[in-house]
Amino acid sequence: MALDKQNEGKILPMDENKENTTEDGIGLEILQIIKDSQQQHGLRHGDYQRYRGYCSRRLRRLRKTLGFKCGNRHKFTGKKVTVEMLSDNRYLLLVLMEAERAWSYSMQLKQEANTEPRKRFHLLSRLRKAAKHGERLEKLCESPRVDAKTKLEAQAYTSYLSGMVRFELQEWKDAMEAFNKCKTIYEKLASAFTEELAVLYHQRVEEISPNIRYCAYNIGDQNAMNELMQMRLSAGGGGGMMAEKLEALITQTRAKQAATMSEVEWRGRTVPVKIDKARIFLLGLGDNEAAIAQAANEETKERLYETLLAECRDTIQAVREELKTESYRHDCLVFDLCLCMYVCVSLHSYLTYIKLWTVVKRNESMAHMLQAKLKEPQTDENKRGPRPQDLIRLYDIILQSLAELSTLQGLEEDHTFQKEVALKMLVYKAYRCFFIAQSYVLVKKWSEALVLYERVLKYAKEVQSKAKSLNNSLKDLPDVQELITEVNAEKYSLQAAAILGGCLTCKGSHFPLCERLETFHLDPTLVGKQPNLVQFPPDFQPIPCKPLFFDLALNHVAFPPLDDKVEQKGKGGLTGYIKGIFGFGS
Repeated sequence: MALDKQNEGKILPMDENKENTTEDGIGLEILQIIKDSQQQHGLRHGDYQRYRGYCSRRLRRLRKTLGFKCGNRHKFTGKKVTVEMLSDNRYLLLVLMEAERAWSYSMQLKQEANTEPRKRFHLLSRLRKAAKHGERLEKLCESPRVDAKTKLEAQAYTSYLSGMVRFELQEWKDAMEAFNKCKTIYEKLASAFTEELAVLYHQRVEEISPNIRYCAYNIGDQNAMNELMQMRLSAGGGGGMMAEKLEALITQTRAKQAATMSEVEWRGRTVPVKIDKARIFLLGLGDNEAAIAQAANEETKERLYETLLAECRDTIQAVREELKTESYRHDCLVFDLCLCMYVCVSLHSYLTYIKLWTVVKRNESMAHMLQAKLKEPQTDENKRGPRPQDLIRLYDIILQSLAELSTLQGLEEDHTFQKEVALKMLVYKAYRCFFIAQSYVLVKKWSEALVLYERVLKYAKEVQSKAKSLNNSLKDLPDVQELITEVNAEKYSLQAAAILGGCLTCKGSHFPLCERLETFHLDPTLVGKQPNLVQFPPDFQPIPCKPLFFDLALNHVAFPPLDDKVEQKGKGGLTGYIKGIFGFGS
């Protein structure tokens, strides 16, 4: 926060201490200023309180710079910007920041109103205040001193704020008219400028479009519902102001359709659907899969997969709770209880099948993306690129999901399904084995990689032989023949590398230079960063140890007596005792 306060005056497109005038009059990049301010001061993370604080601080700086103070520290004296003051575009910026401050406060209260409904009244008050400041800005921009582009942007900004007020009041017709006016102005501005400048206007139009369709739906246009659902799905579960309203609307629409849904067909059997949450999920399954198939890029597809898996997990949890509730019921007949349990177990197996198969397709999509990146040349050496180990992990998850599919309750006796799953497991095992071999090639373990390539060919030929009886099983799987061709090419290059590596070993290139001075060999590693000159640390060599001497004869030598040489201690008597006391004999 302190860093924002320190740098907030430097990173925006217009400084408070400079005027921004053109030959056509005063200009103000309204949309550019508010978008940059919002992105740099909290709204990238949905922090409206932080953005509101920034608007307050910028207003204070503007008033101080312009000498436009509203009273003193003891008393507030309101002032309004008039047309006569428009010698500097910072007066327009002052009104714009007042509108943004009120708008950000209303959005902050909107977030808090989810838990405190009374704050909705304050929200509407601040939103009306923002719209009033927007109208003041539009009226000031009608002056001949202001250029045409700023006038149009002010009209669009005011229409947007007015539409937001009507939207919150659920006055759908008036809100739709205001949003349409705003959208029309921004589209005209986008067509009048270059692509770089038009991107911002197109983004604003995309933000407004869901509001317009939501208003149209509430007015009575049923076609708008399909457009809203497509927009929500294509967003991949992203957030935003309309996210909660769209989620609630889609759930409400599916709940109405779910009332007529009682069962689904799955692999030739009928699965009753008695749980409302499961009905709503199954009704939206087709829309989710269609949105994934039409995804513009891999990032959007990944978000859609995650959204679908999250919904599927929640539905499975609801079925488990229902199953637990049914198991504790004692007020019904045994036959009815067994029937309810069978229905829940069948539905649980079907939903688990959807979840596991979605995991397989998601990881296969990620594997295709990584394979494409793996074949691309690495431009930046400092940046870590994809490695074969990343793909091995993805194929491990795929194989684990397929193994769980084969053990689903109710499908044990479905021999066709079991054969299809076994065939798919062989295909993914071949690809997993291929990338394990690729990882061994990177560390120059030629023999291990060659054995693994042979294993890949074995799996691929087994797939081709079994696929003749199951014609439709390989329709959605990777091409095995393409894998065989790639493995054969890799085998030839691997054998050449192994032979070349063996010849270099025979010539002694792996020995230090000091041990092969008599043999000429062109070794490029000698001029590299780690030349192999000497072996360090050197090997240990045997040396003679220092001898130890033991005097064995000492134990058998007889020494002569020395009693006559030792001084005998005599007897002193009383005299000696007295001398000893007084120290005379010492």
